[in-house]
Amino acid sequence: MAVKTTDSFGRPLVAVTGMGLVTSLGQGKKDNWAALTSGRSGIHRITRFPTDHLAATIAGTVDFLPQSSQGASALTYALADLAAEEAIAESGFSVTDFGGPLFLAAPPVELDWHHRLRLFAQSDRERGWRSLLDAARDANERERFDECQFATIADRLSDKYGTRGMPITLSTACASGATAIQLGVEAIRRGECERALAIGSDGSATAEALIRFSLLSALTTQNEVPEKASKPFSKDRSGFVLAEGAAALVLEPLEAALARGADVLGIMLGCGEKADDFHRTRSKPDGSPAIGAVRAAIADAGISVEEVDYVNAHGTSTPENDKMEHLSLSTVFGERIRNIPVSSNKSMIGHTLSAAGAIEAVVSFLTMREGVIPPTINYEIPDPAIELDVVPNVKREADVKVVLSNSFGFGGQNTCLVMAREAR
Repeated sequence: MAVKTTDSFGRPLVAVTGMGLVTSLGQGKKDNWAALTSGRSGIHRITRFPTDHLAATIAGTVDFLPQSSQGASALTYALADLAAEEAIAESGFSVTDFGGPLFLAAPPVELDWHHRLRLFAQSDRERGWRSLLDAARDANERERFDECQFATIADRLSDKYGTRGMPITLSTACASGATAIQLGVEAIRRGECERALAIGSDGSATAEALIRFSLLSALTTQNEVPEKASKPFSKDRSGFVLAEGAAALVLEPLEAALARGADVLGIMLGCGEKADDFHRTRSKPDGSPAIGAVRAAIADAGISVEEVDYVNAHGTSTPENDKMEHLSLSTVFGERIRNIPVSSNKSMIGHTLSAAGAIEAVVSFLTMREGVIPPTINYEIPDPAIELDVVPNVKREADVKVVLSNSFGFGGQNTCLVMAREAR
């Protein structure tokens, strides 16, 4: 029987043929999957920089790389590089001549501290800010200039892996990783490329980031037992835990993947996005933008709500976001949502910000391939206002054919993805 290679709208089905993953739990899909399914947390006390006087002193930082102490820009690149290498190698494409566009989700870039201190040392304090500008324009400081440019990381990745066209760097807050995948899917559907590399990477767990999110009352301050601090959907949840990581996916038309004999890891069925202009950080109380994003993704996938077997939740562990996500899911799925597994990887790895949507997409594909749903750990006090099957504390074997993965970002940027184990 011939495999269907177009969707119900006549568009090319988009296959995933390579995936890479790095989080605080380890490097590579194998180590991460073993940790996630065993319910192990990668959240720990911060040792990279002093945490005196900080409200939050824990994070899911990636501390096992040489670049971990070299600043956010260097670490974000290193994480993206490792994920890309694993994904491209698995796909079977050339790791030096990939031949398709790059879509990179990355955090807003600013001068790392070692650059700031060097700039200050080279300036004349008596001349004030003008001296700082002169020092920054020094021809010998090109490295510093490049590192604080938003597109530099993507440029370096493009040069190394031989991607085509201008590499795209995007930042849609916590939805960034999912948005990068969406851009790749849409480019293939339009026939603009034969393959695409989508990456979400974030190594920006800095002191400044902790302060900023703390000022927004977004971070938990339950520092005493780090591995128990992230508790999505639990009644005693108190905020998210900042984290780092990266994931990469190689996307290509299913027809082309089958023709070259590639191992198809899964299918990207649908993407949905909706903007929320209610508030800079808060979601609209009625949840309509999130509801719209979920419905748009399911509609774009050409399936019914009854066909979704599992939801990889955004599940940040903040009081408001978890409540809003429950509202959106219960509105879309009705009473059936009580019987659909809905778990959050952030309970174990924290919130990886720009990388979260991509990381959770990779985990969703692994869930379908392995027939195992990772748990939501630290779920000890159920919230009666959130009636969800969160796969509490222990993994669950399940036949999962279709997954909905949610990403709801600050600034009202909401992106949802629908993925399938095989062509439908």
